[in-house]
Amino acid sequence: MTAVQEHTITPMAPVPPMRPARYVVAARRQETHDTVTLLLRPADRPIQVPRPGQFTMLYAYGVGEVPVSVSGIGEAPGQVLVQTIRAVGAVTRALCAATPGDMIGVRGPFGTDWRVSGAGGRDLLIMAGGIGLAPLRPVLLAALADRARYGRVVLLVGARSPGDLVFAREFDVWRRRGVHVRITVDHGDVNWYGRVGLVTGLIHDAIAHPAGTTAFICGPEIMLRLSAQALVDAGVPATDIRVSLERNMRCGVALCGHCQLGPLLLCRDGPVVSYAEAAPLLAIKEL
Repeated sequence: MTAVQEHTITPMAPVPPMRPARYVVAARRQETHDTVTLLLRPADRPIQVPRPGQFTMLYAYGVGEVPVSVSGIGEAPGQVLVQTIRAVGAVTRALCAATPGDMIGVRGPFGTDWRVSGAGGRDLLIMAGGIGLAPLRPVLLAALADRARYGRVVLLVGARSPGDLVFAREFDVWRRRGVHVRITVDHGDVNWYGRVGLVTGLIHDAIAHPAGTTAFICGPEIMLRLSAQALVDAGVPATDIRVSLERNMRCGVALCGHCQLGPLLLCRDGPVVSYAEAAPLLAIKEL
């Protein structure tokens, strides 16, 4: 007769930072012609809840891995991770093609956050260019979840065309909850009756108290630089302007050096930094 081996149950060890954890696609929502939001449920253990502004490394099995900012957390924190992805290459196309039931690898969260709680008592100005609204959406949701903590909340959104506006179905919801939402596009169409022009053109009358405003900006680098400088010119201190920088992230844990920007490794020291820190680095051509 064979003896029965006794097994001792031990606590689960943390997932090593370089090993993707398995997540199942719980739902998929088409945002635009090339952008998809995926709701991901952990297959192995609850998620480490990311802070607004952090990113994960998403792995399409058999294709590769890319950094993607977290665009939200489900109603039950630790149970659903929300990621919004634009199809621009082989990996992101594979991720955008995922359907409910598919498995995706996730590492992270990594990086710095928007430090929304540190802006208590101040007006919030959120500026997004295109897909840049995805990492800024958690800022807005955090402010709405604790609305009495903050002053005036303004959202300025710019996109190439009306069809490129992500989270468009949520704009009216945010307006009803007291957010001042202003939108502009580079090129309108026959059904567009809104503003046409650069998002920087929305700044002029968006700031009531410059010294009491904290700004959050994410978008293409040229939009980020011009917007941040316009805010400084309007009286918002550079230390109160927070920007999300983008470089070629590979490892997520400050080992490979691909995301270096001057003295910063953006997967560790960013992606969110103050404009006071970012401005001298962004001024160096091809850095």
